[in-house]
Amino acid sequence: MPRTRIILLASSFLLLASALATRAVPNEEISARAHKLHFSSIVLDTHDDTTQRLFAKDFELGQRHTEGSVDIPRMREGGMNGIFFSIWIDGRIMGPPAVEKALDQIDAVLQTVKKYPNDMMFARTAADVRRAHAQGKIAALMGVEGGHMIGNDIRVVRIFADLGVRYMTLSHFYNDEWADSSTDKPVHNGLTDFGKEIVREMNRQGMIVDISHVSDKTFYDALEVSKAPLIASHSSCRALCNHPRDMTDDMMKALAAKGGVIQINYEKSFIDQAYKDASERETGGVVQHTGELTKGCNDDEACISRKMSELEQKLIAEGKLPHVSWERVVDHIDHAVKLIGADHVGLGSDFDGANMPDGLEDCSKLPKLTEAMLRKGYSDSDIRKILGENTLRVMEQAEQVSKEMQGGANAARP
Repeated sequence: MPRTRIILLASSFLLLASALATRAVPNEEISARAHKLHFSSIVLDTHDDTTQRLFAKDFELGQRHTEGSVDIPRMREGGMNGIFFSIWIDGRIMGPPAVEKALDQIDAVLQTVKKYPNDMMFARTAADVRRAHAQGKIAALMGVEGGHMIGNDIRVVRIFADLGVRYMTLSHFYNDEWADSSTDKPVHNGLTDFGKEIVREMNRQGMIVDISHVSDKTFYDALEVSKAPLIASHSSCRALCNHPRDMTDDMMKALAAKGGVIQINYEKSFIDQAYKDASERETGGVVQHTGELTKGCNDDEACISRKMSELEQKLIAEGKLPHVSWERVVDHIDHAVKLIGADHVGLGSDFDGANMPDGLEDCSKLPKLTEAMLRKGYSDSDIRKILGENTLRVMEQAEQVSKEMQGGANAARP
C-alpha cells in the first residue's frame, strides 16, 4: 500500500476517533446526570422571605400552594433541602419595637419547624445541616435581614445567636443607627465605631456577617473588621445589571480574597438591566415602591408580595415591563464563577420577597440551574459547592472563629 494512502487512512481514523470521543452528549443523558447530581447534593438557599407567609391565616408550609415560591411539597420537588428563613421588618422601625417584631418572627420559624418533624430539622451549625441531609430532612436556618432589628443594643446580637440566628444583614433598604445602606443617602460613612463592634460581636457569636443591602463603604469596613468570611446572602453582579444592591467586580474579588461567598439573587431588577430600567420608570424603583406598599399593607409582607406581583403582571401585560428568563440567573452565576471561582458563589433566591424570572417562579424549578451549569461544563464538585457546600464552608469557618475568640476570652479571665 502506498505510503501516502496509509497516512490518509491513519488521519481519517484519528478524525473519526476524535469525533466519537467528542460527540454531543444526548440531552436525556445530561438531564439524567443533572437530576442525580442535584438530588444527591445539599441545596441550600441563603435567603427566603417565606417567614412572613407563616403569619397568613390561609398558609400552611406543609401544603402545596399555587401562590408564593416556597412550601414543603415544592421544596421536595425541587430538591431544596436547606433554607434560611429571613427575619425581616421594615427598616424604618427601630428600637424595642424592632426587637419585639423580630422575636415574633423567630418564634414563628421555630414553632413551624416543630410542627413538621418528619420533614424539617432546625439547624444551628454546618454539621446540623449535614445531619438533616443524611436523614432526608430539610435543614431550617434563620438570618436576620437588617441590623435595625437589634434595637441599637449589642446584647440583642447575643440573644439572636442563642436563638439560632446564623447570619445578620448589617442594613436593609434604609440606614440603621450604625451602618449605611446601599439604597439610602449615606450618613455614617460606612460603619460607625459601634457598627464595627457589632461585627466583632457577630464573629464572637459565630454569626455570619451579611453584606447584601449595605453601601459599598459599609462593605469594605465590614470586610476589614471581620475575622470570619462574609457572605452576600442575596446579591447579584453589578457588571451585568447596574443596581446598587448588586456587587461590583472589585467587591466580589475582595469578598473572595477573604473566603466569602456571593449568593446570587433571582430578583428580576437585580439580574436584568432592561427590566430594572423599565421598572424604575414605572414604579420609582424597588425601594420607593416597596415603601409605598408597606404603608398600604401595614407592614404585612404577604400583602406586599401579593400586590407587587399583581402590579408587575399588569405592567407586563401592558407591555411596559419586559419578560426576564431564568437563564439570566445562570448568566450571573457564570460571571461570578469566571471572575472569582466556583469556591465563592452560591444561591440566595429572595423567594417570596421579590419578582422571580420566567421559569424560576418557585423552588420546584431549581433543578434547571444544576442542569444549566452542567451543560456549561461545570464539574460535579463545583456544582455541589455552588448549590450549598460553599455556604457550609463559611458556616464552619465562622464557627471556628467563634471558638477561637471565646476561648481566648475565657483564657484571659482569672
